[in-house]
Amino acid sequence: MVNSDMKNLRRLGILVPVFSLREENDLGVGDTRAMRKMVDWAAEHRIGFLQLLPINETGGDNSPYNAISSVALDPLLIDLESIPQISREQIQKADDAFVCHEGDEDLVDYDQSNRLKWSLLADAFEKFWSAPERNSAFEAFCITESDWLTPYTKFRYLMGITGSEAWEAWPKEYNTAEKAEEYLASMPSDELAKQLAYYGWVQWHAFSQWRELRDYAGERNVKLMGDIPIGISYCSADVFFESQWFDLELSGGSPPETVFKDDAFACQWGQNWGIPLYRWDVLEKDDFSWWRRRIEKLTDVFHIFRIDHIIGFYRIFSFPWRPPRNEEFIGLSTEEAKKITGGALPGFQPRPDDTCENKAANLADGDKYIKMVLESAGDAEVVGEDLGCVPDYVRPHLEQMGVAGFKVCQWEIQDNGRVVPGSAYPECAFTTYATHDHDSIPAMWKTLTSVLGSAEKEGALRDLSILSEFGGLPFSETEKTFAAYGTVVKWALFDKLLKSNADYAALMVTDVIDSTRRINIPGTVGGENWRYRLPYKLADMPENVCQEWRKPCCSIAWPTCSSPANCSSCSMSTA
Repeated sequence: MVNSDMKNLRRLGILVPVFSLREENDLGVGDTRAMRKMVDWAAEHRIGFLQLLPINETGGDNSPYNAISSVALDPLLIDLESIPQISREQIQKADDAFVCHEGDEDLVDYDQSNRLKWSLLADAFEKFWSAPERNSAFEAFCITESDWLTPYTKFRYLMGITGSEAWEAWPKEYNTAEKAEEYLASMPSDELAKQLAYYGWVQWHAFSQWRELRDYAGERNVKLMGDIPIGISYCSADVFFESQWFDLELSGGSPPETVFKDDAFACQWGQNWGIPLYRWDVLEKDDFSWWRRRIEKLTDVFHIFRIDHIIGFYRIFSFPWRPPRNEEFIGLSTEEAKKITGGALPGFQPRPDDTCENKAANLADGDKYIKMVLESAGDAEVVGEDLGCVPDYVRPHLEQMGVAGFKVCQWEIQDNGRVVPGSAYPECAFTTYATHDHDSIPAMWKTLTSVLGSAEKEGALRDLSILSEFGGLPFSETEKTFAAYGTVVKWALFDKLLKSNADYAALMVTDVIDSTRRINIPGTVGGENWRYRLPYKLADMPENVCQEWRKPCCSIAWPTCSSPANCSSCSMSTA
């Protein structure tokens, strides 16, 4: 818990992507300076943790779940004002040069932000490198972090030459690890040392800022919650220079789901994420050093972390082809697909749960890997995103190991069709109405009520009834009437979520400010995905929003309310 007087009190968190935050002269993207302000706001409004998306450096698609390194942090999130070699005048000039295109005011423009930030970083590094004496802390960082930093800086340098992380398309002179090492060795040593030091220097600043932010948040009784995907990008420094850990013949993903009705491939075959599978036998022989390093570096900057798709430790749905070939297989029968792949088809690896023996083997493997993660995490708390096609043995074992699984309120349905009340949730759970892949609560409610008179009315009626029942809101299934979304509905839903028995409860920042914008639409690439920005700086947050969060003290089970039964500020009206 955050401190001793909060023992046994469940905690409230807000999911907010760092890139979504706004600050003065931020060059179009959130950073650690804006995060510090977010920590202050959270502390003021009794928010126990801030849930973030992965903050590792991304590739060309800008997806936080497709990082080019399992460790390296995203330079785009660095606060330039904290770097001594960069003046405020330089930042102001760069910010003035930022061109906001019509319609993109509330979206991150990665091309512009990257260009402006990397230009300032490059100029600052030249000043740093030419100084008579260099910072000993930087030199110590390079030595201490060399096991991941050295391959990363080499990869990042080659990526900078080509303009892409897609190493298979690099020139033949360096499109394999062996040839890359030869190519780099042929360069003048002083020139190479400087180029690699540049990317190391950027990472030094990134880690320094995030470590300081972690400490600052802890002092304010706010915990930072990170996110670690089950996989790593095929186009990453890890896969390129440490390929021994990965099975590059198989591509991880998820099984077919009807929810992706507009995606012919996903409906037929599933989602092909393109992540390589792990060679767990090889990793185990090395005492899982790669995974331990990944976890240990994550806990350098976070108090809590979520493992995305934790069920992938037990078994993962896999494809015998990479995503660029997906279109080849749309509409093919399994026999036709086999002719192309040599007999292989998508399915669960290392084995399906089709026999008791396979289930037992998958269970034993998954438990072993998760115990390794917990051991490596030390004092950090671990949450497991266990949504999707989940084997029946996973959730009980996660709970036994103290890993909080997800409870999406409107998806928790009893055998009799009634919604599971929050009071019935186990303590070892993480509850929410939505993740970054879903609509916000106001968007969800407004969409559902808008289609009650359409062909989709039956599904909308069911979903609204479930939400209303969970929130204790009045509704009529027969007359198909539900309350319009507003403060009453909002806080009725918030109240039931926050009073649940789960150790963690989280709302999205879009829920807090009544936004209907999406953070991500699964199964799609580009567009507005991973680009959402708050419409204002935290300092300019509307007073009515702040007032709402100052009122429901007993609703969030915070120790500031000594007599909840007589607390008028917490009362809810359903009129």
